[in-house]
Amino acid sequence: MSFFKKLKESIAAKTEAVTSKFRDGLAKTRDAFVGQVADLFSRRKKIDEAFFEELEEILIGADVGVNTVMTLIDELRDEVKKRRIEEPAQLQPILSEKLVGLLKGSGEETGLKMNPDGITVILFVGVNGVGKTTTIGKLAHRFKQEGKSVLLAAGDTFRAGAIEQLEVWGQRVGVDVIRQAAGSDPAAVMFDAVQAAKQRNVDVLLCDTAGRLQNKANLMEELSKIYRVIQREIPSAPHETLLVLDAATGQNALQQAKLFGEKSGVSGLVLTKLDGTAKGGIVIAIRNELSLPVKFVGLGEKMDDLQAFDAEQFVHALFAGLAADEPEASE
Repeated sequence: MSFFKKLKESIAAKTEAVTSKFRDGLAKTRDAFVGQVADLFSRRKKIDEAFFEELEEILIGADVGVNTVMTLIDELRDEVKKRRIEEPAQLQPILSEKLVGLLKGSGEETGLKMNPDGITVILFVGVNGVGKTTTIGKLAHRFKQEGKSVLLAAGDTFRAGAIEQLEVWGQRVGVDVIRQAAGSDPAAVMFDAVQAAKQRNVDVLLCDTAGRLQNKANLMEELSKIYRVIQREIPSAPHETLLVLDAATGQNALQQAKLFGEKSGVSGLVLTKLDGTAKGGIVIAIRNELSLPVKFVGLGEKMDDLQAFDAEQFVHALFAGLAADEPEASE
């Protein structure tokens, strides 16, 4: 077998594995949301006001978000008129197409911004319990798999056990953790971590922070201090500030994203625990209502279950087995 054939097969196998993870990870959302959509499209014989009202209820119930749903329904009405669609079945591929469009947004880069001139610093923010430390561990594993050297900074010095939890992940992944004693100044930890990253010439520094309540001014000020310390040492850093959200909290995740986005310079989102919730529609709401790209989604508990977000894979996995055989909409 030629090298290129082996490479092609290897890429195909990896693509199928990622697609399978999205499909499996979105099973609960698919059962709750897409099952209802499929039932509506097959049960209703014509596209009328009652059809749109029921579709609206299903989408809102799946945590797609009221504002997003209104926009989506208006766009579908326009498509029905423009393409002269009469049968609901013809609308299903158009719904998929519109959802992909909403998730892609204005087309900004969804991959991580990496520093081409040295250490890439990534800061993680979010409230307690959303899976922030676990996300850092999984991302460290991902970078290691790519052949990059990684260092972790234990900047959550307040939560009992937070430093130890990060150290456990460091041991699992095989990367060092820069830490101080519990209760230390987080900005001092970041200073030490940046110095260590420079001395060791690492590729990536991943920084944990306290799970702060977004309405606590002192904690937001502490985050600003962390920024200043990092930027003084590496002027272009942090290269990403990722807000970690628990998808299972639905609309509450959207509220957290709005408040954090306003106050902490968030550049992207990580949505965890998608596999454990039927509220996967919140990904669409957050993406559409905030000008922030979703960078990663958590689709399980295994080390490699943190997946780079892909709008088309997300929607195709959502509609897996339902939209494949639908007729194409007439022009």
